[in-house]
Amino acid sequence: MSFDTPEELPRAFAKAWGARDAQMLAGFFAPDADFLSLTGGMASGREDIAELLAGELAGAFSRARLVTGKTKLRPVGPEAAVILQRFVLTGIVNADGSDAGRIGCTLAATLGLSDAGWEIVAAQFVVEAV
Repeated sequence: MSFDTPEELPRAFAKAWGARDAQMLAGFFAPDADFLSLTGGMASGREDIAELLAGELAGAFSRARLVTGKTKLRPVGPEAAVILQRFVLTGIVNADGSDAGRIGCTLAATLGLSDAGWEIVAAQFVVEAV
């Protein structure tokens, strides 16, 4: 799934995350995209990204929700943009099943414009320093 504008990514990402839809999340990426996840997992390509996210969404993030915060969009040209999206992540599950609290995190994504629309070509989803 591509976007008409880069600004559509943050809410769509949070919505797909809340639905635990790893396939939809992976669909935001270009076919040969690279992704570094919150847990430090690295994946290349939609299929690997979907597999990585499916595992994370079934584990520690099985009840997690993303709330969108500040967005910074930087066009790099007519066919590229970088977006920094801050989120608050709640509902993280510890190994013993208890709630791990909430954390701040940032999705740093480089988007490219393809024939299908805007897609993530590389992204890092990282925990913010406390």
